[in-house]
Amino acid sequence: MKNRLKILPWFIPLFLIAAPFISPANISAVEPLVIGIPHSEAYPYAAMMKNSFEMALEVINKEGGIKGQPLKLVYANDQGKPKPGEKAVTELVEKAGAVMLVGAYQSSNTIYMARIADKLDRPLLVCTAADDRITQRKWKNVYRLNPPAQGYTAGLESFFLSKIKPKSMTIVYENSPYGTSGAMRMMWFCRGNNIELHAIEPYHKERLSADYFKRIVDRLKEDAPDVIYMVSYLKDATLLVKTIRESKLNSLLVGGAGGFTSQKFIDKAGDNANHLLTATLWTPYLKYPGTKAYYDQYIHKYATPPDYHGAEAYSALLVAADVLKRADSYGAESIRTALDNTDLITPIGPVKFRSYEKFERQNSLPTQVLQVVNGKFECVWPADHATSNFIPPSYWRSSD
Repeated sequence: MKNRLKILPWFIPLFLIAAPFISPANISAVEPLVIGIPHSEAYPYAAMMKNSFEMALEVINKEGGIKGQPLKLVYANDQGKPKPGEKAVTELVEKAGAVMLVGAYQSSNTIYMARIADKLDRPLLVCTAADDRITQRKWKNVYRLNPPAQGYTAGLESFFLSKIKPKSMTIVYENSPYGTSGAMRMMWFCRGNNIELHAIEPYHKERLSADYFKRIVDRLKEDAPDVIYMVSYLKDATLLVKTIRESKLNSLLVGGAGGFTSQKFIDKAGDNANHLLTATLWTPYLKYPGTKAYYDQYIHKYATPPDYHGAEAYSALLVAADVLKRADSYGAESIRTALDNTDLITPIGPVKFRSYEKFERQNSLPTQVLQVVNGKFECVWPADHATSNFIPPSYWRSSD
């Protein structure tokens, strides 16, 4: 008995000291830490974003998870609608026990999900929804990785002034929060740079049909502008471009990110997509650590190239993991403090949340311009990331 008593005091401290050091191979035996993902398979980019979340999750857990604790993602269907979105957030917090939320695609319901997340005191890192108001409501738990809608066109505006120099423009946009924010930004740009606005045409996505778009495009033919700027999601973008091409309008077509940046747009639009320009938040040619590796790995796994929606999802989960590793605890206040102190380079670019203009807890990212050339995207702006020169379409009536 005396010998056993002599050994016991040494045994206990060694066990306690060794316990926190859990190898990546053994983290599956530990209770996982949950991040909640508001998500809907109905999104045009749902599969790409989910694939990217899962790719990032695999990397995080292979590297030891969060302080030796495996990370787990729980998805909840927000259906792209306000009430289901609110329910999804509530379920992720109250039933799944998510310490943090990451995701949110559609602006039209993210504003509601953000309000509920803040009410439940659970940090939400938005990675795609662009409505300006999301980070203008003084919700202390709401942070955003991607630029707000007004920031989507920064690179495009610079390209217009440097290369295109249009004298006239028409704006066609979906009258959703995302579409309206993007259209308003371009209106102010035109007015500030003496670009004549020939027409401003909002449309209702609920009425989407070939005849509906034809009536809108017929009105544009009366006074064809140098540039037609469009803010649309994928299904709308394809039909709108097809309708404009069939009308033989000699205008340069430009998309405001959204539905114009996906390979699916090129596949569906076919030759109608050629020479179209679009703003984008990311290209695989950016020189950030991990950018090309993410792009190559995605193609290897899924045999199709990702666009900025996927890069946002992948990068957002890496940011969340970094935040949780630095947080003193998994309480909301500690996570917010870690978010506030974030300074990280990700495959989509630098991430640092700050306040500017009316925005709070908002990351700021540079944007680029792509052109569809021979059935694929080429980066034409800025010059240091360009893979091709801008190619004016033969039918384009240049203002110069």
